[in-house]
Amino acid sequence: MSVVVRLDNDISAAPVWAGQSPGRVMRAEGLSKQYGAVTVLSDITLDIMPAEVHAIIGENGAGKSTFMRLLSGYVEPTKGTLTMAGRHVTFTKPDQAQAAGIALVHQEILLADALTVADNLFLNRELSKGGIIDDAAMHRVATAKLAEIGCYVSPNALVRDVSLADRQLVQITRALLDHHKVVIFDEPTAVLTGGEVERLLDVILQLKARGIAILYISHRLDEVQRVADKVTVLRDGKMIGTYPGHTLSQMDMARLMVGRELTALYPEKLAAQTREAMFSVRDASVPGFVKDVSFTVHKGEILGFAGMIGAGRTELFEGILGLRPGTARIELNGSPIEIRSQREAIDAGIGYLTEDRKGKGLLLRDRLAPNLTLSALVSFHPGLLLRRRPEVEALSEAVSKYDIRLKTMNVSAGQLSGGNQQKLLLAKVLSTNPSVVIIDEPTRGVDIANKAQIYAFIQELVDQGKACIVISSEMQELVGICDRVLVMREGRISGEVSGETMTESNIALLATSEKGHHAAQGGTT
Repeated sequence: MSVVVRLDNDISAAPVWAGQSPGRVMRAEGLSKQYGAVTVLSDITLDIMPAEVHAIIGENGAGKSTFMRLLSGYVEPTKGTLTMAGRHVTFTKPDQAQAAGIALVHQEILLADALTVADNLFLNRELSKGGIIDDAAMHRVATAKLAEIGCYVSPNALVRDVSLADRQLVQITRALLDHHKVVIFDEPTAVLTGGEVERLLDVILQLKARGIAILYISHRLDEVQRVADKVTVLRDGKMIGTYPGHTLSQMDMARLMVGRELTALYPEKLAAQTREAMFSVRDASVPGFVKDVSFTVHKGEILGFAGMIGAGRTELFEGILGLRPGTARIELNGSPIEIRSQREAIDAGIGYLTEDRKGKGLLLRDRLAPNLTLSALVSFHPGLLLRRRPEVEALSEAVSKYDIRLKTMNVSAGQLSGGNQQKLLLAKVLSTNPSVVIIDEPTRGVDIANKAQIYAFIQELVDQGKACIVISSEMQELVGICDRVLVMREGRISGEVSGETMTESNIALLATSEKGHHAAQGGTT
């Protein structure tokens, strides 16, 4: 079906509403989307105003991303129309939406890994001089625009060589190179940490000041509370309502999203029954990222790792687990072990949940059962014999145990919402029954209800006597679920917090200041 777009009035490429009370930039009326017999979005009507940050919130699977893709030409609605200032336009592809002044910053990273940062920024819109591509000009513009949102990677770096967070900042910069009337941010801060989030929110407020309409999707309700002028809540594909941003607390938003009162977000911490060391690492080094890091996690303990982007947290554990070159002396239950590959880690009883569930954790085009059983393949398919029934039974059990919400068991992993993908990945990691579980960004891109479930699953692991390591960019999360937190800065441990010293301010100080270690007490054992 075609989307009819009417342009009500002429809006300049870089609008400035000085003292005016301009009309809406865009109106979605009765938008619905069905895939076969399944309705994923039903009868959404929304006015999008200039110089306004309009947040769209809801649980995973509520229809937020589908709505954004309808507005930006990536999918076509089954019913409904868009109205935009004046003439009729049909959005059958994203190029048409972009030409009308609508930019979508995706939650997925959509960059060409083999190209440089600058090449990605100017792909299909290269700067030229005298008919020849002007690399120097693109380098200058790229450096300046990246710096505006706090990204300092070299424009000449290959995208595959930069961190996940920097890739997201590059993607955001690409979307902001052109002038737009509407900019849609779909989970833009999911892979960012404190400083990067602050800079991005500043950029969003600058765009608002220029009269640009901002649609903002985020599961981080503190961000929504800070920047949103209006908040629209979706639940199960339907619109619950639109509210002035200043009238809603975070708990109000959470209650509207899930349709019920929420109990405590974090489970009650139980004191570790023993100080028995389960997993010890000494003098871990990863060339270019980590130098001489040592730590121990005990049976029944949740040990957190905090730090800014580039501190080396993920690289540390990839080096320990044989996923990248590194050295370390490792003991498991008091016995020395060698780990040269993830397979050896799994066989030793160490499970690892990657921060990049879509790129490294799941096979998005495959069915759920093969995704679940991949780490424990020998158990389900001994020899050359394919045994589908045990796979199906294991999936049914995991769906029930981890509350993975599906319409049918036959969907691919890529069709699940972010929260359900994360729970599937957790079930996959735990399918090998590890005694040590390492989880990198456990709730990235996950709504508040699913967060509470994942925290409860982690607490259950340590209640069973397992040891758990949580790497997270959310300081509040670490304080809420961990027994101790080690903070990394520039590839080294800068300090430890626990008990009364385990506060967000102390973690931030350790992560950013050379003198931050004075804020915390204790060692790394």
